[in-house]
Amino acid sequence: MTSPDGLPPLRSVISQLGLTARKGLSQNFILDLNLTRRIARAAGPLEGVTVLEVGPGPGGLTRALLLEGAAHIIAIERDSRCLGALEDIADHYPGALTILSMDALEVDYASLGPLPLRIVANLPYGVATPLLVGWLKASPWPPWYDRMVLMFQREVADRIVASPGSKTYGRLSVLSQWRTRPRILLSLPPQAFTPPPKVESALVEFMPLAAPKPDCKPESLEAVTGAAFGQRRKMLKSSLRQIADDSERLLERAEIPANLRPEQLDVSQFVRLARLFEDSVDRR
Repeated sequence: MTSPDGLPPLRSVISQLGLTARKGLSQNFILDLNLTRRIARAAGPLEGVTVLEVGPGPGGLTRALLLEGAAHIIAIERDSRCLGALEDIADHYPGALTILSMDALEVDYASLGPLPLRIVANLPYGVATPLLVGWLKASPWPPWYDRMVLMFQREVADRIVASPGSKTYGRLSVLSQWRTRPRILLSLPPQAFTPPPKVESALVEFMPLAAPKPDCKPESLEAVTGAAFGQRRKMLKSSLRQIADDSERLLERAEIPANLRPEQLDVSQFVRLARLFEDSVDRR
């Protein structure tokens, strides 16, 4: 029995190779080709597109992306046990799949080319947030990717799209909404994965903004949001003292009341604060 792409069903591939998802690598495989094709279609038209996939595992989503018309895939996989399954896919689609056996946190993505890439991935949950933050901080901007379509734990996805004033609004919300327009495309129950995780998951699309306004240095926004949300129960005049001796003067210059708490600020206010903070650092 073969799948629509002419390859053996993914369950057979995993059984033949003796693959089991490793908790230490945050692995949860999606074996249903109908579901992976749905994810691939959610990434937009793929004709002529080079896709970057991080953590493909045995290649369920990889196969779906190729079935849905991706011109080329660059797959980054650190688990050597999965390379045999990926190599079989590469043999089946000559010239369409490049496999990099690397740690995704150590890759120089802008050098992979041809640019722009499109990132589509069922990310290993243990490294999903640091990978996302690194991609959001890409320099120069606009970035080396034209969009990102990424799988997260549902609670992380909710933080990414949260609005000011909500309990889930925080540092990740601000960083994501500063340079991109994120939205949740679909939710997946634990049973969609093997083995089933203990939480729901969600697919999130990030569309880069050509010219975020106002703008600032990513490091400055990280510093301000890290200080503010690191002590989110405190007023800003208190929490920002970690990075600014005269935090009240900084807030005054930004025209932000010093007694507000971080969840009361919108993204543009945080960016304005970060810009003023970096100006004060430059003057030292």
